[in-house]
Amino acid sequence: MTKHKAPKKPASSDWHRADIKAALEKAGWSLRRLAAHHGYAAPTTLTIPLNRPWPKGERIIAAAIGVDPAEIWPSRYQKKYSAPRCDEDAKTLEGDVACA
Repeated sequence: MTKHKAPKKPASSDWHRADIKAALEKAGWSLRRLAAHHGYAAPTTLTIPLNRPWPKGERIIAAAIGVDPAEIWPSRYQKKYSAPRCDEDAKTLEGDVACA
């Protein structure tokens, strides 16, 4: 019988909450213990980043796992819009638009 490996997730998708919890567990943490370690009175405080953006909580979780928050939540850290750069030598913007 041939075993099929599940296809890897594309890097652009956020980690599943179970994957985040498993990575914390492998690193010797739980969300409750991590929250207490960082002085949060409510043990569920660090569940917030699992549901919605909260940069401080994301940094705490990522540091405990040993990765960058953008690796766990790439959708929250992608450059949505970037200002075009002006090329001083050519006096044009990227995309052939004249600089002011």
